[in-house]
Formats: sequence, structure tokens, C-alpha cells
Amino acid sequence: MKLSQSPKLALLILTLLSVVACSSTGNETDADSASAAESESGIDATTRRTQELAAEAAARAAAAEERMTRAALGTTVFYFDFDVSEFRAADREVLTVHAKDLAANPSKRIRLEGHADERGTREYNLALGERRATALVNYLIVNGAARRQIETVSYGEERPATRGQNDRAYQANRRVEIVSP
Repeated sequence: MKLSQSPKLALLILTLLSVVACSSTGNETDADSASAAESESGIDATTRRTQELAAEAAARAAAAEERMTRAALGTTVFYFDFDVSEFRAADREVLTVHAKDLAANPSKRIRLEGHADERGTREYNLALGERRATALVNYLIVNGAARRQIETVSYGEERPATRGQNDRAYQANRRVEIVSP
């Protein structure tokens, strides 16, 4: 009988050891899970903060873009050099914003009024004002505006911005103005 109790005892001890081994592994698994959860929440918090910072930066960039757009749309007078109908390279960005605004608002209409200083004949200055307005029309169309949205008129030297016969007055009068009809 003694012999038959030994296998039973061995089986009982083996079962107890298995249970103890499983329970200690279970505790380690729980600890590992808790550690993993802390790591994941740390990663989640870092990711969340990074996303928040990115969203704030995007909002600031959008606000800056909106301010720049409003400033560009507020610029409605473009000046020209003497006897030249090509607008200045510095005006390209502003004109591009105007073109995109027209493209985004198909019902919007503008009038480009071309002007010249008083030097030259009346006919020449009317033609020069028209060429200046046409230069802007072409640029606006190439950058998205529709031709039907834009009207042109040339006043030549007839509507000076500044009276006088000096370089400052001449410069102020060589212009194209964007006007809402």
C-alpha cells in the first residue's frame, strides 16, 4: 500500500507545483500588462500632445495665411514704371491672391482702371493705361480668374491720383486700380 500512495502523493505534489507555477506566471503577466498599459498610455499621451501641438501650429499657420490674404486683397493699386505696361515682379504674389479669390468666388466682378501720368499725348496715355490694365487681366486669368469677371477701362492721364509735375506725382499716377463695380 505504501507503494500506491507514493504515486498519488507525487501526483498531488506535481499538481500543487503546477498551480503555484501558473499563479506566479499569472502575476507576472498582470504586472507586464500593467507596465505595458502604462507605456502605452505614456505613448498615447505623447502622441496626443504631439497632435495637439501640430493642430495648434496648423491653426496659427491658417490664421497667418488668412491675415496675408486679407492684406493682399486690401492692396488694390499697382504701380508701373515710366512708359511701361508690365507690372512689377513684387506685385505677383498679391495679384495671385486676387486671382484665387476671383476663382473661388465666380459671382464676384472687378474693374481694372488703367492710368498714366500726364507726359505724352492724350491718345498715347489712354492706350498705355489700357495696356497696363490688360497686363493685369492676363495675369489674373492665367492664375484662375474668369475673363467674364473682369472689366477694363483706361482713363489715361484724366484722373490723376496726385497733381503735380514731379517724379513723386508721376509715380503715383502710373497705376492700375482694382475697383468693385
